[in-house]
Amino acid sequence: MARIAFLSTDNLEDFFVYDELLIPVFEQAGHQVDTVSWHNAYTDWSAYAMVIVRSTWDYQSQPEAFLRCLETISQQTHLQNPLELMRWNLDKSYLKTLSAAGIATLPTQWADAYDENVIRQQFSAFETGKMVIKPTVSANADDTFVLTPDSVQTQSAVLSACFAQRPHMIQPFAAEIVNHGEYSLFYFGGELSHCILKTPAQGDFRVQEEHGGSLELVNADAWQQQISEAVLAALPQPALYARIDIVRFDNKWCVIEVELIEPSLYFNLDDQSPQRFVKAATALID
Repeated sequence: MARIAFLSTDNLEDFFVYDELLIPVFEQAGHQVDTVSWHNAYTDWSAYAMVIVRSTWDYQSQPEAFLRCLETISQQTHLQNPLELMRWNLDKSYLKTLSAAGIATLPTQWADAYDENVIRQQFSAFETGKMVIKPTVSANADDTFVLTPDSVQTQSAVLSACFAQRPHMIQPFAAEIVNHGEYSLFYFGGELSHCILKTPAQGDFRVQEEHGGSLELVNADAWQQQISEAVLAALPQPALYARIDIVRFDNKWCVIEVELIEPSLYFNLDDQSPQRFVKAATALID
């Protein structure tokens, strides 16, 4: 029997968490699972055969401390996903790497400090009347704003305070997210497990459940799988788990994000997905 830790945070009462569906499957495979907060500085990580990062849904507010925690774990035991893969994934500038590899991503203007003139220029550059601005290190749609030429002016003080010296990204608003939704494809051990369609609540653009979004299990078509598998091939290391978020934009599938740190994997929507995850994880235990 091996002991496995799910890395979490102190308080998840405002979130939808489905990782407990994995625990009986791990137990059936002969393994014990503990859920441990990454804030616990006194944990003996060497007591675990593997630590799987799961619901650390506050890491974006303390990314340096979070990385130090992952480094400590990696020095003591087997960390999944691997440390260097999560370090690569922590900042959304990884999208530049994917784009350079020929993988379609949303057009993006990258900035290190807030400049209203630069933002305004992007309406013309992207040929759009609506854009999104968000930090390059973020999760759960935190500090994500939809902008129009008028709202840039009315939200100027808020935007300036939020992004003053904070690296951020500006993208055209992908209307297909509101009109139809975005897709998430889930891969465990490099194999497709399941796919879901996420749609925002009426009047919103955020697809997360915490913001009222709805979820539906769907079949991924060949084109969706093709771009997702291209992403997997472009990763710097193999991943135990990967969630690839894509949307239709400019008549093609584009990658919005690649989630390799703490994505919700929606085990509740596919009753065989916990078995697939546990099979992939246990194959990595020494």
